[in-house]
Amino acid sequence: MARVVLPGGVGAWAVTGQREIRALLTDPRISKDAYRHWPAWTDGDIAGSWPLAIWVSVQNMVTAYGEEHRRLRKLVAAAFTARRVALLRPRVAEIAQDLLVRLAGLPAGAPVDLRQEFTHLLPMRVLAELFGIPGELRVRLRRIIAGFFRTSASVEEARANGADLYLTMNELLALRRDMPGEDLTSALIAVRDEDGSRLTEKELVDNLILLYTAGYETTVNLLGNAVALLLANPDELALVRSGRAAWGDAVEEALRVEAPGANAILRYAVEDVEVGGVVLARGDAVVISYAAAGRDPAVHGENAGEFDVRRAARREHLSFGHGPHYCLGASLARMEAEIALSGLFTQFPALRLAVPPQSLRPLESFISNGHRELPVELGPFTGPDTGTR
Repeated sequence: MARVVLPGGVGAWAVTGQREIRALLTDPRISKDAYRHWPAWTDGDIAGSWPLAIWVSVQNMVTAYGEEHRRLRKLVAAAFTARRVALLRPRVAEIAQDLLVRLAGLPAGAPVDLRQEFTHLLPMRVLAELFGIPGELRVRLRRIIAGFFRTSASVEEARANGADLYLTMNELLALRRDMPGEDLTSALIAVRDEDGSRLTEKELVDNLILLYTAGYETTVNLLGNAVALLLANPDELALVRSGRAAWGDAVEEALRVEAPGANAILRYAVEDVEVGGVVLARGDAVVISYAAAGRDPAVHGENAGEFDVRRAARREHLSFGHGPHYCLGASLARMEAEIALSGLFTQFPALRLAVPPQSLRPLESFISNGHRELPVELGPFTGPDTGTR
């Protein structure tokens, strides 16, 4: 437990121990609803112009509390079903293969930014199809989401970016109301009146923002982090290539050691709560540090910072959350990562980093944990069945 200061001089508690975090994520005395449980927000001490305001002002299932959270999650889960995700597997594989062939067509010999050319394109295309997002909105959303997670943004940049995000999502909703399809946006619109529950227009927009932003940015980071870790640890990569470990093991260990979402803001103490020998006072704001939890030596040992695909506790991470707010898209992210890593490393067997691992530049964010760019040398391309070309 440590006191931290967020941009704009906003004070909070950061929780870094995995056991403490696990307990807080299931404690009904901890809320994510700023409108009900953060006096600094409701009293106006923190203005809507705060650079991180959009993280607490949205009203979706992640920021809801108690019965309200259960209502919203039930409605969203009715659209985001396991069946819908399972049906995506063949299409995810097709998209990944298209992108691998596209990589092979880039000029030979020059370093390639894998974040730009692959790891962002896969989740963007998958989510575009899942949500029914047309081409003209995809590029706008990519720019907006990058700004959404950049916690170094100025007040003016954050405000403009938030306005663009709402404008774009409202355009998508209007489009799908006029032309509904077999997509998640249309399904969310359709479930508004189920079981006597109703999503308000703001709840509909905010839940759409939540599902897209969380599904896009974290998967981009998961893919990039996993690639960088495997290339920086060739012995671990050899274990997976030889079959002594699975691609799923590499995915779980990457999630543990480099949580795609480093810190989650914010939660609030509904009443005084003792955690790790510290009392959170009613109304105190809390930052959950998933990045720290994954490297907690009390859970993962003194070598918790090392990448080990056969680590016994590799699946004991909290990178998809825990408890009532556990990520609905966890299975989709895992599927995308396993398909992408298997295809990439199988079809580009000589793939390597173009720079030393320590020179990779992190994103300008304490929320989103990834690389600004991921320069690699691809080497020869081996198609799925046809040999090197």
